[in-house]
Amino acid sequence: MALVDEAGKLVTKRRIRDDADGYRQLLDLLVEAGDTPDAPIPVAVETARGLLFACLRATGRRVYSINPMAVARYRERHRAARAKSDHADAMTLANILRTDADVHRPLPADSELVQAIAVLARAQQDAVWNRSQLINQLRSHLKQYFPAALAAFHVRGVGLDSREARAVLAVAPDPATAARLTRAQLRAALKKSGRQRYIEDWVERLRTVFTGDYLRQLPLVERAMGRQTLALVSQLDAACRAADDLAEAAADAFAQHPDAEILSSFPGIGPLTGARVLGEIGDDRDRFADGRALKAYAGASPVTIASGKSRVVRHRRVKNQRLAAAGHVWIFGALPSPLIREQYDRRRAAGDRHTAAMHNVFNRLLGCLFHCLQTGQMFDPNKAFPAPMATP
Repeated sequence: MALVDEAGKLVTKRRIRDDADGYRQLLDLLVEAGDTPDAPIPVAVETARGLLFACLRATGRRVYSINPMAVARYRERHRAARAKSDHADAMTLANILRTDADVHRPLPADSELVQAIAVLARAQQDAVWNRSQLINQLRSHLKQYFPAALAAFHVRGVGLDSREARAVLAVAPDPATAARLTRAQLRAALKKSGRQRYIEDWVERLRTVFTGDYLRQLPLVERAMGRQTLALVSQLDAACRAADDLAEAAADAFAQHPDAEILSSFPGIGPLTGARVLGEIGDDRDRFADGRALKAYAGASPVTIASGKSRVVRHRRVKNQRLAAAGHVWIFGALPSPLIREQYDRRRAAGDRHTAAMHNVFNRLLGCLFHCLQTGQMFDPNKAFPAPMATP
């Protein structure tokens, strides 16, 4: 760490560890430099995670997370060589706050509850992404030796991640074993999965598919690939349970937050989507200067690149990817709402492609969300999407 005065002169430098002793040492150095509860010394870091960082935020001081690419550009202002060291980076971060603190925004002062919601929502989103990856691995693997399994669970509403598929593949991981399954064994596997309706129809369908004529691998290879299927199904089981458990925990935490009522008033936002959105935008009302800042943060507003006679409008790629992913789910859930669907259709009729029309609706709803959170109002679709005035 490096501590500089108002003139940029180095006051002290020290290498501290990311533990309790290092944290106490850092606080002592700040106190020696004049740090007080009424006027805490701001701190700049590159990576906004870790226990030391969390404890610094808990002190109530302003903490800035500076993008490493921005730090690299600042470093080049003082030296042309590409030399790099921890001390030089610490000095660069300190001088960024000294000279340009007004152009950087401190990390939001989010409440403890919304930080917990963010942890649960992000973990659930990671579990969903992990589940999707495992489904793709399992599908690719089954295609190599067990196409009957793909045909058996290629049903609307029932995929390889369904409880039925996982239960059947656990007892029949290869074509030979599946073909030998009796109706009683299939019935038991389906009941164990939790299925209660149309069990006999499922039994007959699976029997027909598993005893059908398909290409096969050599017997030993087939059994080996079946063992690999068991391993993938076990991992998929864990991922599905994790996603479900974390979804329930995130929804429960979201319901306890005061902003949950406002977010839930928006069409397309359920408990899980609401937890994801709230976890990313936080509950610090001063985090975003205006609705445009929130839209840029979510990637809903385009980027204009203008130079001379050239002017190009592009989709924003630098954004909060998690909030953008939550927004995609949000808009799909909101489209059945008549006024929102009308806005989407209007953009499509104006020549927008599907993605552009979805971004337009997302942009509009984010502006409404910012206004509602700032004013404490519930969402009113008639105000958000007023009927266009008729031209005389």
